[in-house]
Amino acid sequence: MDLIDSHCHIDVAAFDGDREAVLSRCREQGIRRLVIPAIDAAGWDNLLSLCGNDSDLYPTLGLHPVFLEQHQSSDIQKLEEKLATTEVVAVGEIGLDFYIKELDREKQKQLFEAQLIIAANLDLPVILHVRKAHDDVLASLKKYKVKGGVSHAFNGSLQQAQQYIDMGFKLGFGGTMTYDGSHKIHELAKQLPLESIVLETDAPDMVVASHRGERNSPEYLVESLNALSKLRDEDINSIAAQVTANTCAVFGLDS
Repeated sequence: MDLIDSHCHIDVAAFDGDREAVLSRCREQGIRRLVIPAIDAAGWDNLLSLCGNDSDLYPTLGLHPVFLEQHQSSDIQKLEEKLATTEVVAVGEIGLDFYIKELDREKQKQLFEAQLIIAANLDLPVILHVRKAHDDVLASLKKYKVKGGVSHAFNGSLQQAQQYIDMGFKLGFGGTMTYDGSHKIHELAKQLPLESIVLETDAPDMVVASHRGERNSPEYLVESLNALSKLRDEDINSIAAQVTANTCAVFGLDS
């Protein structure tokens, strides 16, 4: 089985003590490749160094909306300069988070759209963080047409999903599928075309049900694959092959 974690923060401090052991356990299960989205400018160099030492780790660079107050006014120019000289598979993690009330929506939108412009100019896909803001994100995507990407941890409506799909996006599903109470996510995972789904962990966050209260890990991606297979009542190997092909297609990876 050849699986790709399409969204994993293996670069963060939570993995400093056992990163190589985690990656080794991943490979034993067929999870060979990981896409690593950035959070803020301060973490870019460490992320790029990590990926530079392991050809199975793929970097993306961006400014995460939740960390709005950490970003400097000069970071957009730094991002543009960094992307011009660095090989990445996407711009991300970027987007809008209207769930956290104290985050300034207008500043978020300015930051998001500035990064969409950069992605469009460089013909790069984007990795989207979206909470309570799908309509606003879709409106921005219609203004600044990018080369598709992934709507990470998708939890919008079927109608919104179709709009993303029409713009070349895949939809990310992960540990939430493993919880009995995630009825909306279950229905989405069953009803959306398999060709539009990618698997992710968002480790160290969004842990699977069997490890509730613990650090999430990319090695648990198989549990999300199992959940997706059961929800759709489809062969697990066929699903694994398709979601891997989807991830390769959206990020331009070798299949």
